[in-house]
Amino acid sequence: MAAAKQLAAQVVFVLGGPGAGKGTQCQRIVSEFGYVHLSAGDLLRAEQADPKSEHGALIKTCIKEGTIVPVEVTLALIKNAIANNMKSIGAFQFLIDGFPRNKDNLDGWNKVMTDVNVDFILFLDCPESVMESRLLSRGQTSGRTDDNIESIRKRFLTYQEQTKPIIDHFDALGKVRRVIASDPVDKVFQNVAKNFTKPAAGSKH
Repeated sequence: MAAAKQLAAQVVFVLGGPGAGKGTQCQRIVSEFGYVHLSAGDLLRAEQADPKSEHGALIKTCIKEGTIVPVEVTLALIKNAIANNMKSIGAFQFLIDGFPRNKDNLDGWNKVMTDVNVDFILFLDCPESVMESRLLSRGQTSGRTDDNIESIRKRFLTYQEQTKPIIDHFDALGKVRRVIASDPVDKVFQNVAKNFTKPAAGSKH
């Protein structure tokens, strides 16, 4: 007899330029709507910090240069994180921020993550000048190696050349929900929240 079909993971991709506020808004969505937040960047930084990781040096170089980590590395970390959360806490609603960042990422996702449903793309649209100011301010306290003006400019270029076309691709499919992200955090979240519904009482997220 066939085993009962496992509930498929539901994913919202959260995309926007560096400093658009993806992490900040994801924290609010988690608190209000019960999603599990997976940051591609955080997963990669944790992997880089692991002395046993075979990919640590590669990830470090990519982060410093503002380039995109090979898709097989990032996808393996995301897939493992989804599986672990589904198994440990029964989660099935996920926010994934900072992925997919280019066509290679998207092609890899479509090939590997066949059992995951992408609900929509939350696009935090923010002017580059605002993002730069936020990142330079954050860099004073974040300790992140890529929060300096040289890395920031490289990250903006990577975003415009590689990530923005992915957002445009999803937009053509009618899957993008755009929110102006240059407003104060609370106002941005008011508009973000319109795209989500609260979980039913007693349901697992």
